[in-house]
Amino acid sequence: MSISTPQRLRAGLLLVLLLCLLGPAARATHIVGGELDLQYQNGNTYLLTLNLYFDAVNGNAGALDDDLVASIFSKSTNRRMQNVTLPLTTNTLVSYTNPACTSPSLITRRLVYAQRVSLPDATYDDPAGYYVAVERCCRNNGISNIQVPGNAAQTFYLEFPAVVRNGRPFINSTPRIFPALSDYACRGELFYYNFGGQDADKDSLVYELVTPLNGRSSTFDPKPTVASSAPYTNVVWNSGLSTTNQIPGNPTLTIGRQTGRLEVRPTQLGLFVFGIKCSEYRDGVKLGEVRRDFQLKVIPCATNSRPKVLVQMPGRSLPYVVGRDTLRLTPSSPRCFRLSFTDSDPTSALTLSLNPINFSAPLPTLSVLQGTVNTAGVPDTIVSQLCFPSCLDTKGKVYLLDVIVADNGCSLPKRDTVRVAFTAIPDPNGPPVLRTTAASPLRVRPGDLVTFDLTATDPENDPLTLEMIGKGFSATSLGAQLTQASNGNQHTGRFTWRVDCAAVDKPLYEFEFTAVSMLCGERKTTSVVVPIQVEYQNAAPTLTSSLPVATGPTAPPVVIQVPLNGVYEATFEGLDADQDLLALSAAGQGFDLAAAGMTFTPRNGAGQAAATFRWVADCEAARQDGLTVTFQLQETTCRPQPQTRTVRFVLTSPDTMRFLPPNIITPTTRDGKNDFFELDNVQVHLPPDFCDARFAGVKIFTRWGNQVYQSGSRSFRWDGSGLPPGVYYYLVEYTNKKRYKGTITIAP
Repeated sequence: MSISTPQRLRAGLLLVLLLCLLGPAARATHIVGGELDLQYQNGNTYLLTLNLYFDAVNGNAGALDDDLVASIFSKSTNRRMQNVTLPLTTNTLVSYTNPACTSPSLITRRLVYAQRVSLPDATYDDPAGYYVAVERCCRNNGISNIQVPGNAAQTFYLEFPAVVRNGRPFINSTPRIFPALSDYACRGELFYYNFGGQDADKDSLVYELVTPLNGRSSTFDPKPTVASSAPYTNVVWNSGLSTTNQIPGNPTLTIGRQTGRLEVRPTQLGLFVFGIKCSEYRDGVKLGEVRRDFQLKVIPCATNSRPKVLVQMPGRSLPYVVGRDTLRLTPSSPRCFRLSFTDSDPTSALTLSLNPINFSAPLPTLSVLQGTVNTAGVPDTIVSQLCFPSCLDTKGKVYLLDVIVADNGCSLPKRDTVRVAFTAIPDPNGPPVLRTTAASPLRVRPGDLVTFDLTATDPENDPLTLEMIGKGFSATSLGAQLTQASNGNQHTGRFTWRVDCAAVDKPLYEFEFTAVSMLCGERKTTSVVVPIQVEYQNAAPTLTSSLPVATGPTAPPVVIQVPLNGVYEATFEGLDADQDLLALSAAGQGFDLAAAGMTFTPRNGAGQAAATFRWVADCEAARQDGLTVTFQLQETTCRPQPQTRTVRFVLTSPDTMRFLPPNIITPTTRDGKNDFFELDNVQVHLPPDFCDARFAGVKIFTRWGNQVYQSGSRSFRWDGSGLPPGVYYYLVEYTNKKRYKGTITIAP
């Protein structure tokens, strides 16, 4: 099918009109740079973040997105794993190193897009790893070092390893590059900035320059629905420029491979884009990488002179000369040195700082840290004192210290550095002196209060403390205390210990007291040991009583028999050679003494005790089939040896005769002999009623168990009731459930 010339003209006009309508939005120039970041949270959850740097001066407000889409791909296959929508979370301005150097032509926003993302073990297990990409167009029109910058897009890119390795979870977070700044560079002046980062996993980081990625987004499709898979095209450098020569300069742009420090002395004005890559390694194996694109604006700046710092040698008119002089600090030499710093520029604000090179602490101090020179009413030179601590000890080595003065010039401060070499011998620090008022050894008994004082002094008047420990025991758990106080150059302590029974476990306690002085982190000590001997002996008390004494090691307890309503009394006496407090007591086993008619009246005292026991016998002893009482003599001491006597009290029954009932009756003879079966007579002597043991009744049974007679009267008389001769069985019962059984025969 052919198209006529008029049709071609109409189509061309339509395309131009469409481009005009879409132009402002499609050709939005706003991207300064940015980077992706992936941080482990917990489980399979990670936080995916895009930091996008936006040109707040020239950027089209319509290009400020509410969200962007990140796509995750497999490195080995470029298979799309998932797409993640990243909503805009923060929108802030990027600061300058020196806010006073802020330029209205260079204002950058930091847009943060973030979302939590799940990376399951079963899905993200490819040993080759994965990469994340976000594509967006377009870069600034004014970029000076790439071709057609207004049509150049950006691909934000990072790589990360599989989340499982050798069948186990493999946790890793990508490195975080230090936040970018809005700083500009001055033509002909050295520009520097630390892009070095941090890694949550403490992996090794390596930095290098890379060509920024362009990708597939364009002015016609500036915000693709999703990112395309790799490979991504690069931006095209202008003639003479390359990855290793991104910004014209002398020297050109470089980055420290281990430090991430950027340096360039630009020789041309303009806006220059550059790219860096930070790779992370663990045990020598690369895990992943992050890339950052950013821009550096080079402008003409007013001449800024370098400040000057001088270190004055004591006793000399000439200043310190680097490489020739060494400060030698000894106990008798000065430890403070005069510093002077100045700047030929008018109204120059200077700041003095120190940077140790081959040591860490302690650092010297500066009496003056900052000031302004060459302004009305102030001198053109600032003087400060550099003072080294008296405790500094270089242990024979030469330490290096950079003394740095920096001005407030734009865009970055200029500096002057004097590297001072020095050796130092600390002031002498002798051990403290410790004295005590304690006599050695101390002899104590339980109950004694031990007190003595300690006095510590230090020949150099260093601050002192006192420490107390027990050799082989805990002094504080034993109840010993050491209170401390300072009085001038003396430090005193008061030791107190109330000796209690816990102390008798050991015959000797050695308390060690240490006076401690600390100077420059060095601990000097002097110790004294105070032995305290605990004297404790205890003889068992003796218990005597009017009670009968059981004989033999296996003899049963003494049994005391008393008739009903009878009275029994016994006396007790306790003696103790140690004069410990004695206490006599009596306790019934399973009963209350008073409820059983018993009283026990003790008279206790130190080294001696006495008591009286009295029992008015009642039926309680019969109910419990005897009452057992334990008498005890207890001493109040650390290791008591109680003495006891156990006695059983029994109520004597009035029934002293044998129960011998008849076993045959002859009711048919009627001769007055054995005519009846009866038990309540002097010959038989049926057990009488006694306390709770009362006659309940009698029953008579045939040999087949049939009951033929019953009576509840003690004076019953049974004549057989016309039953045939033979053997019958009787059962006599009492209320205490005691029974008497037997046979009775009816003779023919």
